[in-house]
Amino acid sequence: IFAGGMAGVFNWIVGVPPDVLKSRYQMAPEGRYPGGLRQVASELIQAEGVGSLYKGLAPALARAFPANAACFLGVETSKKVMNMYF
Repeated sequence: IFAGGMAGVFNWIVGVPPDVLKSRYQMAPEGRYPGGLRQVASELIQAEGVGSLYKGLAPALARAFPANAACFLGVETSKKVMNMYF
């Protein structure tokens, strides 16, 4: 269960910065970032610092641990039940 929870946590730690950049790019008016995600990243980091790439991380982590732990528990329980019958 712990391994599943931590897998979810690390997934979001890696996944939030690209998601923040994608969201900023999608919400900007057309033509605002001709340099693409690289321009979004450089302007965001310059204006708000590196921490701005992790906006929204806390709620994602609060959900990630229990959700992924439950998923791993379900998979392991299913494997045990299936092994008894197949």
